[in-house]
Amino acid sequence: MAGPQIKFEDGASYENMMGVWSRLAGEVFLDWLDLQKGLRCVDVGCGNGAFTELLVERCAPSEVQGIDPSEGQLAFARQRHTANVATFRQGDAMALPYADNGLDLATMALVIFFVPDPAKGVAEMTRVVRSGGTVAAYAWDVLGGGFPLELLYAGVRAMGHKMPQPPSAAASRSAAMRDLWDGAGLLSIETREIVVQRTYRDFDEFWTMSMASPSLRIALSAMSQDEIAQLRARARDEMPADAAGRITTGARANAVKGRVA
Repeated sequence: MAGPQIKFEDGASYENMMGVWSRLAGEVFLDWLDLQKGLRCVDVGCGNGAFTELLVERCAPSEVQGIDPSEGQLAFARQRHTANVATFRQGDAMALPYADNGLDLATMALVIFFVPDPAKGVAEMTRVVRSGGTVAAYAWDVLGGGFPLELLYAGVRAMGHKMPQPPSAAASRSAAMRDLWDGAGLLSIETREIVVQRTYRDFDEFWTMSMASPSLRIALSAMSQDEIAQLRARARDEMPADAAGRITTGARANAVKGRVA
């Protein structure tokens, strides 16, 4: 029997928990892509628009199509977007509602491990991008300990409890990404690692924001209050604060890009 599904439905809580992380990694990702201005883009699995907004601000595209299965996330994306460049709609990464060869760029930010059939998702991105266009993605290396909340997740596992994983967690490994891009017939494939850090005001801010993680909430629901207190104490001990009480933690993502034949 399948376990509880990991779903993000609240755009505001996602922004606090993951939107900041998405942009930190997204800045490095966009520097690496080195895109020209005026592109027609699709942001697959756009969520609450965190990366979409970064794409608009940094790369001045002529249009961005944002697609995501969650209407709650899309509502937040529409509310935050003021540049009149992006359009958001509900849809499936494995059945993109766009014509063949009509776009210049397809991106997938922190999403590929949630796509039930990653190969089909990459094939769809490839289908809708013109010859010579770019298909690119970045994802937390969840199996390699790169997720921003890995310290808490490792603590849960150390206490004998299971941490839910995305359905296609293996797709976040660098070699797997390269294989997916190669399987879609993409050319000039490159991969890279993205390492970022985030500083929180104090441990309490980190803990509170972490509670927005669906995976963590599922895990904690199976734990006693004493166990949760132990997890919190362990995490606090492993995250030393600076003189001002701030704590800094890191994350690691894998990125891939390729050119449509």
